Amino acid sequence: MPYKGVPPPGAPGAHGALCHGAAGHRRRGPCAVAPRAPAGAPGAAGRPWDEAKAFYDNLTPKKKPKSPKPENAITIAVSSRALFRMEEEQKIYNEQGVEAYVKYQLDHENEPFLPGAAFPFVKALEAVNTQLRELYPDSEELFDIVLMTNNHAQVGVRLINSINHYDLFIERFCMTGGNSPIGYLKAYHTNLYLSSDAEKVSGAIEEGIAAATIFSPSKDLEVSEKQLRVAFDGDAVLFSDESEQIVKAHGLDMFFEHEKAHENNPLAQGPLKGFLEALGKLQKKFYSKGLRMECPIRTYLVTARSAASSGARALKTLRSWGLETDEALFLAGAPKGPLLKKIRPHIFFDDQMFHVEGAKEMGAIAAHVPYGVAQKHKRPLQEKQPQNSK
Repeated sequence: MPYKGVPPPGAPGAHGALCHGAAGHRRRGPCAVAPRAPAGAPGAAGRPWDEAKAFYDNLTPKKKPKSPKPENAITIAVSSRALFRMEEEQKIYNEQGVEAYVKYQLDHENEPFLPGAAFPFVKALEAVNTQLRELYPDSEELFDIVLMTNNHAQVGVRLINSINHYDLFIERFCMTGGNSPIGYLKAYHTNLYLSSDAEKVSGAIEEGIAAATIFSPSKDLEVSEKQLRVAFDGDAVLFSDESEQIVKAHGLDMFFEHEKAHENNPLAQGPLKGFLEALGKLQKKFYSKGLRMECPIRTYLVTARSAASSGARALKTLRSWGLETDEALFLAGAPKGPLLKKIRPHIFFDDQMFHVEGAKEMGAIAAHVPYGVAQKHKRPLQEKQPQNSK
């Protein structure tokens, strides 16, 4: 509440106020402790001084950290429907059209969206950034989140209000007004693109950008608020699909023979190799400070490969790239869901929907990477998606 005229007793600059110093003695003169809240405000009517101080502190916008330059950051582009739940809005678009959809968003712009599938992942990225800024105050090697959506600008206020409501640090938006945002991904220096729209994700993969379609789990599974956990499948995710092609064409026996014969030949890189590389780069910043065991980033290789017959090639490929994962889990064809339930990743990447569905059933957040021979069957036509809610 702004002051009018002479400040009330106890306000900054008022004289003659009765104050208590740090030692508890009384003195006259300018008050050195927190100001008293005006009548009717929190902290008024004899409430403790710290409540009054908190009231005034909340009137001042909190200083946010400076955004890194895009060329120095690890940029994660997230669609609005991946970050927030927008099922009701989608239903309105499908049944009533774009004008009714936009009107609904305007009428409800002060109501924050509920968190979506990518929300815990984004919060974990910000937790890592907080620790990086403490260790390297001047470094711009940080995660930078971009909200990438083909919403119209009229919907932007509700998105901004939702981001502020959850205290997310997302300063860069790309709102394309109904057009696909894929063409902007490279201009934003995108290292990873997450969307709920499989068609857009496929377009990003075709452009050579790491991307995945993220899905909400079937039930809630608590994830860490202090450590980012990212799990990767191997073939057609971190690696190329050359080995999977052999399985599809010639069966498992030929696959095992091929992997043994080529154990020392690194696999070609897959679509998410660059993202693992970026994570490893940030991990090393913690390692150099003696914080390997306390590192807030942990990575997992979760593969259907068998350790004895085909695991060595996978590990040697990572070594040849100068990369590693903190844990390597070789399941020899067993379901991945139970292991993912134990890991509790913020995101798990796999190229086969069978494993994505298994992860979802266990409560894990999973994302499908549409790459390689497993995608040989053409995707069915998608249900009409709201152009303005991606």
